[in-house]
Amino acid sequence: MVDTLQINSGRLWGRIDELAQVGAIADTGGCSRLALTDEDRDGRNLVLTWMEDLGMEIAIDGVGNVVGTWFGDDTDRSLPSVMTGSHIDTVRTGGRFDGNLGVLAGLEVVETLAENEISPLHPIAVGFFTGEEGARFAPDMLGSLVYVGGMSLESALDIEGIDGKRLGDELERIGFRGVTPCPGPIPKAFIELHIEQGPILEAANTSIGAVDSVQGISWTELAIEGQSNHAGTTPMHMRHDAGFAAAQIAAFVRQVALEIGGNQVGTVGKVDLHPNLVNVVASRAVMTVDLRNTDEALLQKAESRLREFCVALSESENVEIKSKVLARFEPVSFSDELVDSVVKVSKSLGLSVQQMTSGAGHDAQMFARICPTAMIFVPSKDGLSHNPAEYTSQGQINDGANVLLQVLLQLAKEQSG
Repeated sequence: MVDTLQINSGRLWGRIDELAQVGAIADTGGCSRLALTDEDRDGRNLVLTWMEDLGMEIAIDGVGNVVGTWFGDDTDRSLPSVMTGSHIDTVRTGGRFDGNLGVLAGLEVVETLAENEISPLHPIAVGFFTGEEGARFAPDMLGSLVYVGGMSLESALDIEGIDGKRLGDELERIGFRGVTPCPGPIPKAFIELHIEQGPILEAANTSIGAVDSVQGISWTELAIEGQSNHAGTTPMHMRHDAGFAAAQIAAFVRQVALEIGGNQVGTVGKVDLHPNLVNVVASRAVMTVDLRNTDEALLQKAESRLREFCVALSESENVEIKSKVLARFEPVSFSDELVDSVVKVSKSLGLSVQQMTSGAGHDAQMFARICPTAMIFVPSKDGLSHNPAEYTSQGQINDGANVLLQVLLQLAKEQSG
């Protein structure tokens, strides 16, 4: 019976749709729940209600991470939990699947086990972690980083958001500053189900991605100080043009990614100019650079080349360039044993599967610091994510959730070694 057990696809799809109504972006199918906004609060309360309905024991820690733990009749409460989960915060123009799938699929696994009176040895925990996106409070994966002890609670609470608000104050305001200590309890294992957010699985017509690693991530903010002046009367050779310097950096980021090649990628996703007027040479530019690679040495090479370019540009254009690290995470490798379990379970369910690297950051990469960890990917239509148009079909979600169910069940039935 256990081997043929399946989740309730309609129920899971219905919860995904209901959560997507919180912060819904009109006429797009997407949603906007930036971390610790009113919309995030409302989404959190909805998911908490579902956890309570399942009889889960809920813990909220000092940075607002929420973990619901389910105990069956035969569960040994002294054993560490098998944990799954993800996040429910979004970027400003997000979709309905990114992050949300991993949390709601975890709840569906719990409900499936409960209604079939299956009681595993280990508790099963489902978590959603604060500020995974980093879209309001940097760095990304902030809540899970605090959970595993990679950032102090005090440092996290003092982070200033893009709107000037302090994280700790906003956490208090929405009522989600909990009392459970950080770092949190170490799970037996952590498994995260997520949409791929890329085109690989769809292009290969593959059902499941068994994620064995995550790229390293380097986020940098560059503040360029020049001098405002009249756009018509200032000769080109006498300008201190922060806008031009920003454009040169943006072009260089693309150039260096192409020159290093392989898995190196580089993105300038945000540029703010001051005074931002059509007829004024910009006196100030603030921009972000996102560099990623699966190879730490090559990622460091890209960072080094960017620093060297900025020094030379500062001298040639008579501008001052200041750099601030927003986030820096080395590449992560997941547990070979758990990745192999995802592969075997997928094949046993008749699903095509391939091992792959994640190009995006995820809460799972933080948990890899403290326990065996792996991820399950399902396809994203046209590779879209962080976009209201992101889409994964109900059938594909059903496949991923059933793989999650069987992997979690295997882990929760096994005695800790």
